[in-house]
This record gives sequence, C-alpha cells and structure tokens, in this order.
Amino acid sequence: MRDAAEVRSRLDEQDYLVDDGLAMALFLALRLGKPLLLEGEPGVGKTAAAKALAAALDAPFLRLQCYEGLTAAEALYEWNHQRQLLAIRLAEVRHERIGDADLFTEEFLLERPILRAVRSDGPVPPVLLIDEIDRADDEFEALLFEFLGEAAITVPELGTFAAIRPPTVVLTSNRSRELHDALRRRCLYHWIDFPQPARAAEILRRSVPAASEPLIRSATEFVGRARELELDKAPGMAETIDWVGALAALGAGSWVREDALATIGTIAKTPGDHTAITALLSASPPAPQEGP
Repeated sequence: MRDAAEVRSRLDEQDYLVDDGLAMALFLALRLGKPLLLEGEPGVGKTAAAKALAAALDAPFLRLQCYEGLTAAEALYEWNHQRQLLAIRLAEVRHERIGDADLFTEEFLLERPILRAVRSDGPVPPVLLIDEIDRADDEFEALLFEFLGEAAITVPELGTFAAIRPPTVVLTSNRSRELHDALRRRCLYHWIDFPQPARAAEILRRSVPAASEPLIRSATEFVGRARELELDKAPGMAETIDWVGALAALGAGSWVREDALATIGTIAKTPGDHTAITALLSASPPAPQEGP
C-alpha cells in the first residue's frame, strides 16, 4: 500500500474503520516489515484490525491464541512422535539401523502458526496474529525474540528457517500484565482507544444495518457515559454492537428503557457492572435523538 490513506481506504472497504493514528501504524508495519504491538481495552477492535488487514491485503490469515502455559510445541513447531515411532518399528522389522539423523528431518516436523508463517511461500505473505500475548507466561515471550527480530525460527536439529518474505505480524495485549522491554523494542507500537462517538455510530451502522438512527445515537451516547463509571469491564465496541443488535432484534426502533434493561447483559459482564449500569440507566436514560 502506498500510504496511510490507502490503508484507511482499503480497511474501510472491509467495514473496519480506523483513525489516522492506527492507519499510520499499520502502514509503517507494512512498509518497514516490523511487527506491530496493539494495546487497548478489551473490545476496541485489536483482533479485528489484524483480520481486516489480512482481508484488505488478500493475504492468508494465521492466528495464535495465547494462554497461560503456551509452549513452543503449540506455537512454533513440534515433532510428529507417532510417525517417528512408526519409523522406528518399521526399521526394526526390516533389521535396519535408524538414528537421530533419520528421525529428526522435515518429514517428521509439524509446523505450528509461527513456523508456518515463516515458511509460507505463497504469492502474498501471511498476516500472523499473536493474540493476547499478555495472557502467555513471561518465558514464552523469550521464544518470540528471534522471530520478531529476524523473521526466523531455529530448529536445533535442522538449523534456522528464515522467511523469504517476512509475514505481517500483529500482536495484541489487554495489559493484564507488563510485557518485557525486549519484546517491545522489536515492535512498532500503537494504543487503540475507544472510538469517538461519530466513528462509533458509523461502526454500528455498518455492523447492525437493521438498527434505526435514533437507536444507534442513543446507545452510543449511553455507552460513552457507562465507560466513565468504575466498572470491572468497560463495554467495548464488540459489546455495544451486541447490545444494539439485541435491541434491533426485539424490533426497537427507538430507545425503550424496558428493552434496554432486558438486554443489559450484552454490555454488563459482571454482577457489579450489571448493578452500576442498571442504576445509570434508571437514573438518566438517554433520550432518543432525531436528525442527522
């Protein structure tokens, strides 16, 4: 892509709306061939950014979902032990000698998302999403340093695999823990904030086309106020889309307090948040807004 404006336009075609800051961050990641670390509150569209970018580039999309206890065997590569055992038994039947050099070859290598991204030889480099890296253990980050810095993976038994064309790498974090400085140094960085009301309303128009304009405006205004509360989990765009979708499914063409209360579980995800948001709704419900 030629510039940030084209990135923004191509993502718009995928119904993913970005501001100038995110458009520039994605453009630089593509132009410089650097991994991009996206941080922000849950539900602001970090994962969706990687998916939309892959669609805009018409590139394969690979995803590594991180979690506590994630290992190299699940993220980078592992050996096909069943095939190795079968090869050993066949050699015994044939009275042949078989050593490590025969067992640790590419024939027995199983690619996991990161090695698959490195070894991709398609016409367009893949987009690799390393999702919620903050959920993985500290030790797992160290496994990524070679890949993030050099677009390469070393398999001790076979050597180093380096990408002919580096994949586009997007990492996301909800900041549930601090990431190592060594990982941050290898990445470009962008913080995704909750969208401004006008952009949030436009996202809702595209995501829930059945919703009326008064309903979209009222929901956008109310969620903005709800985020100012001391909540366990402030509602993001994903939750707002669910809420407006639920209200539209009920046939609500405008803001109705009873419908809003009945569907409050789409944006309130803990008992405390449910109580706080219900109190806000009861105290000062948003009035339906008319006009453009």
